Amino acid sequence: MAAPASPDLDERVDLGTVGTLDPHWQTVVWNDPVNLMSYVVHVFREYFGFSREEATRRMMAVHNEGHAVVAEGMREQMELHAQAMHDYGLWATVRRAPGA
Repeated sequence: MAAPASPDLDERVDLGTVGTLDPHWQTVVWNDPVNLMSYVVHVFREYFGFSREEATRRMMAVHNEGHAVVAEGMREQMELHAQAMHDYGLWATVRRAPGA
């Protein structure tokens, strides 16, 4: 028996994954009343590899503005980052980048 003809490229695209291929997603860390500022800096340095200055700048955004974007990229990777932040005890979400 011959193999079925290959479908057109458009038919092979899983529309459920199109959003994950879009690089315009962000991981956002939100302020909480539990974690110390020094701990948040520690997490940002350890997980994201930020310098002390960059980690402190983003932590201060979380503290003063209520949230900070800590990563941008593909949705799947941003979801992994958010889960990692949860594992550290931080409150994080994933959102589409504004204007994307």
